[in-house]
Amino acid sequence: MEKSKVLFVDQEIFPYLPETPQSIVGRNLPEGIQLAGKEIRIFMPRFGCINERRNQLHEVIRLSGMNIVISNADHPLIIKVASIQKARMQIYFIDNDDYFSKKKYTIRNEKGEFCEENDDRIHFFTRGVVETVKKLNWSPDVIHCTGWMSALMPLYIKRATGIKDFPLFNESKVIYTLLDDEFPEEFRAGFEKKVKMPGLTPKDLKWYKEPNYVNLTKAAIDYSDGLIIGSEKINPEVEGYARKTGKPILEYQSPDNYISAYDAFYDLVLGKK
Repeated sequence: MEKSKVLFVDQEIFPYLPETPQSIVGRNLPEGIQLAGKEIRIFMPRFGCINERRNQLHEVIRLSGMNIVISNADHPLIIKVASIQKARMQIYFIDNDDYFSKKKYTIRNEKGEFCEENDDRIHFFTRGVVETVKKLNWSPDVIHCTGWMSALMPLYIKRATGIKDFPLFNESKVIYTLLDDEFPEEFRAGFEKKVKMPGLTPKDLKWYKEPNYVNLTKAAIDYSDGLIIGSEKINPEVEGYARKTGKPILEYQSPDNYISAYDAFYDLVLGKK
């Protein structure tokens, strides 16, 4: 039997970013799923605070070089890779000088201010992952998105022309993890125009007219095939909305057994259980 393929799209992975519950799962879950017999690929943003030399990141020339258009401007896509030798895993990093590598922080600057370009960064990151997977010619059975920086992925995979109907993605199932990663700020006005791609209707874009955390997450829920509650407590409005959809939900799992539970949930969403 052919191995199932799982694409991990993560906002945080240890040791590239500080140790948090989210970054630890980002590090350990793919290894566990690989050991369980599935094939994996892992992507995260190349935030500028990641030490490139210490973590031995290097550019993959054959995957870089594409431009992604955001707000009518071209932004070069740079792909870097690093390895966690002990786990036999490679991490692909989505990079761009203006959005990531020149900004020496993650989502907030040195003063604690929300990066005003986070709206463009989330778009660039999502498009970058999609285009790189196309270049890898790798067809994921499951796309597991964790962290709000991955929240556009379900929409694009399910609705955007050129992605939903692309042979690599047309049968992919999307799973989104709901976390306690809420931010109080809103993205800049006009976010729904930046998100718009061929194939998307006004109904698809309705949540982005008020681009806050709750609405961003509701849109991700709408276009996911399964949901995982990844924190002990999450936003109650988000949780209530998720439960009303009737979609498969994996309840919060303890750090002792989450890998096997996630693995079984992938099979459930794929219809293998």
